[in-house]
Amino acid sequence: MVWFKDDGMVYKPLEELDFSPTSNETYIKSHVKAPRMTGIIIKIFTWLLEIRGFGSSVLYILKRDNLIHKLVSFAKLKEPPAFVPSYPWNDLNEQEVKSIRPDLSPLQQVEETMDCFPSWEKAILNSECSFRRWTIQDYSRSYASGETTPLTVAKRLLAVIQESSMPPLRMSFFINYNAEDILKQATESTLRYQNGKPLSILDGVPIAVKDEIDCLPYPTTGGTKWMHKIRPCIEDACCVKHLRSCGAIIIGKSNMHELGVGTSGINPHYGAARNPYDINKISGGSSSGSATLVSAGLCPVALGVDGGGSVRMPAALCGVVGFKPGFGRVSHSGVLPLNYTVGMVGVLAATVEDAFIVSISFFFFEIYHSFSRLLGFFLHSRSSSYVDNITLIQLCSYKQQQSVRSPRFFTENIPGGLLTPLLSFQPKVDFPLLKFTNSISNIKMAKYGEWFNDCKDEIKNCCYDALDLLSKTYGWKTVETTIPEIEAMRLAHYITIGCECNASLNSHSEKIKRSELGWDARVALTVYASFSSGEYLNAQRVRNRHMQIYAKIFKSADVIVTPTTGVTAYPITKTAIKYGEFDYHNGAALVRYQILGNFLGLPAVTVPVGYDKFGMPIGLQFIGRPHSEATLIHIAFAMQSLCISSYRKPQVFYDLLGKDAVRGPTIMEGHQNMLMMPST
Repeated sequence: MVWFKDDGMVYKPLEELDFSPTSNETYIKSHVKAPRMTGIIIKIFTWLLEIRGFGSSVLYILKRDNLIHKLVSFAKLKEPPAFVPSYPWNDLNEQEVKSIRPDLSPLQQVEETMDCFPSWEKAILNSECSFRRWTIQDYSRSYASGETTPLTVAKRLLAVIQESSMPPLRMSFFINYNAEDILKQATESTLRYQNGKPLSILDGVPIAVKDEIDCLPYPTTGGTKWMHKIRPCIEDACCVKHLRSCGAIIIGKSNMHELGVGTSGINPHYGAARNPYDINKISGGSSSGSATLVSAGLCPVALGVDGGGSVRMPAALCGVVGFKPGFGRVSHSGVLPLNYTVGMVGVLAATVEDAFIVSISFFFFEIYHSFSRLLGFFLHSRSSSYVDNITLIQLCSYKQQQSVRSPRFFTENIPGGLLTPLLSFQPKVDFPLLKFTNSISNIKMAKYGEWFNDCKDEIKNCCYDALDLLSKTYGWKTVETTIPEIEAMRLAHYITIGCECNASLNSHSEKIKRSELGWDARVALTVYASFSSGEYLNAQRVRNRHMQIYAKIFKSADVIVTPTTGVTAYPITKTAIKYGEFDYHNGAALVRYQILGNFLGLPAVTVPVGYDKFGMPIGLQFIGRPHSEATLIHIAFAMQSLCISSYRKPQVFYDLLGKDAVRGPTIMEGHQNMLMMPST
């Protein structure tokens, strides 16, 4: 029971905010007052929270002490709620891009990407790497030249999966994989290469899919033991369909933090997805398995879902690239609806180029085709067909461009003969010409010093060095700024993702047994259920306010630059593996810089830029303005080009192409040219 109401923050009008470097706006560090719990402690805490009445009082106190009440719940602000981070189309006139037709198929889109890269030979000669992961182009060239086949790679992969799941590694890469299905796909791909008719550069390339995304023949568990029982997987998600159409080999469902509600990647049901740079440390979550698979070399690309840094965080901790498109740029069809307005399918990849190739297969393509399908539905059908929420949201994003005010507009005002000219007004699709990165000029990167510096010293120093490299090499400028109310935005995002997850699972509440949930998931879901409709509405007012705040910041900068995480990967405890863990301190540090992209629907990418004293990777993040993915990829590629020569091999790494000369000696008998074991 609540006996009193806390005072809330009274937010000043937007026009009174000062964004200058000398602003007196106060930076509030993450105000975390919650113990790190695991083992018997988290069990007791969970039981207490679940006691009716008493648990509510405990949660009220926790929310008050962690400033949720002050900054969001009882805050006073004039902005109306913004339930969707959608932006009207704006032609940014990006540099060094090529515009392509928006109606191309995934195969055609992927084919168009190949003109954007430097030649493969030139890239190899210029890299001067002591270590680099095999890329999509490496796989394609090896298949085309006959050096190896997709079937050979698939057989190596299956041996590796079996080996890595056993002691001493216990990597827990996958929740599910099907050897027969993998070999079937690989055999078909091998025949296409033998006949000289590969479907695309993705043909035969192994790609893993996070177990939050529908992908036949596998159930979609969301990292649980029960989700697939109440929500069967009946077809591939849209993104998976497009990858299959390009010939990619789907190798299974990667491990993830249960229901995506944590940041460690430790799953009590399927094991901890261990960091390939140190198997005794976390990989980050919730797309933990996807990050570890790419980092350890089992595939050059994997799919994840990013609702609160869930792609970029594990990518940074595991030393790979993580890319999250802007909101509405990818169909949510076939993805567990755990976070309606903050989540987005993203890509974890060995390189920026690989992230670009794979995202293109289902990214820009879906903007055009979701719109045209929905438009066709309204024009030619009066039946009650199902249209998913994200598709409707994508449609609404066109309203200012095309003066669309409601679905009735289509049925009452657009004759069928006007379909073609109307569709010609779709936003143009720009691909970045990565071979010409040196000619991109006048890039301005906004940096808020107090926020940027709110991380471990090793991370801060490494990221400053990376910015200096960009400045010296390309002449790009870092623009100092002040970004107000960051902690309020973080807490508003927490309320939003919590409410959306709770709403998604509520319809299944009678079928969910608490005993089938991990202890940390039980804590998270209990907290999520405590948020009221008033708190959700206030969180959306904060969202509207910050969409306007960042619009002002982007008037003087092309991107916002931050470290990707506030800490590097930390150790896994034995009790956490068994029970899960509730670690709000490290969790807040891990997501500190990432929720901006989710809450405000902005595109973002992380690139590896160095290592801490223990050899754990550090990432640098670039956050772009709406619809600026091409520029964002340009900047990430430039950063990668400057850092790639210093990339280090993980302790656990598999060479599926069998070209170990690039990687140094192997030390395990029986699997020559395949595995580098952890050092002792």
